Amino acid sequence: MAPLAYSDDLIRDVLTGVRTIAVVGASPKPERASFYVARFLAERGYEVFAVNPGHAGARIAGLPTFARLGDIPQAIDMVDVFRASEHVGTVVEEALALGPRPKVIWTQLDVRDDAAAARAEAEGVTVIMDRCPKIEIARLGL
Repeated sequence: MAPLAYSDDLIRDVLTGVRTIAVVGASPKPERASFYVARFLAERGYEVFAVNPGHAGARIAGLPTFARLGDIPQAIDMVDVFRASEHVGTVVEEALALGPRPKVIWTQLDVRDDAAAARAEAEGVTVIMDRCPKIEIARLGL
């Protein structure tokens, strides 16, 4: 697959426009990228919720953890997906079932599902795939 191109303006607008982020696939292991990215986002002032069914009710990176997106008790602006590409479709369907829907679905490095992205975009959700918000925040100086 060809690499996806996103303008710096789009990425900047997304990262400065969202306030609440659900990190789907957050790991309780500090050496995992999902752990330190979730913690980094919280330290940057975002309200972050971890989503991991095996650790619901606990805390990951000091963050409240839920079994699924629908269990989070408030609206989510962005869903950051740390799951393998074959699971993105399921996460997108769960996100689209939320009311209100998230503004953004973001998938991490090497995570991509073009069909799921097209479904989300058809519903008015911005999709950014195969990028890391932590890297983009640092790169853009946000």
